[in-house]
Amino acid sequence: MDWHYIDPGKPQQNAFIESFNGSLRDELLNEELFENLEDTCRMMALCRYDYNNVRPHSALGNQTPAEARRTLAQLAGTVPGALAQTDDQNYE
Repeated sequence: MDWHYIDPGKPQQNAFIESFNGSLRDELLNEELFENLEDTCRMMALCRYDYNNVRPHSALGNQTPAEARRTLAQLAGTVPGALAQTDDQNYE
């Protein structure tokens, strides 16, 4: 896999990730004190679950990513690309 760097001063080249990183920093990293690596992993798993299954996203028509994936699968019959995950993957 090749590395593709974002040009300095050009965060709009990957706006989705920049937005996610800002939200993660504001909502988790700046708010929590982590005692050890296990605690950090637990908090990240909770944050990931909340992001994928609880919190609606305006870009997905105010659905959670899990709901959007199910809707797309029902409409198209299959789910393309990164959204193609089975239910047993636990959204990790």
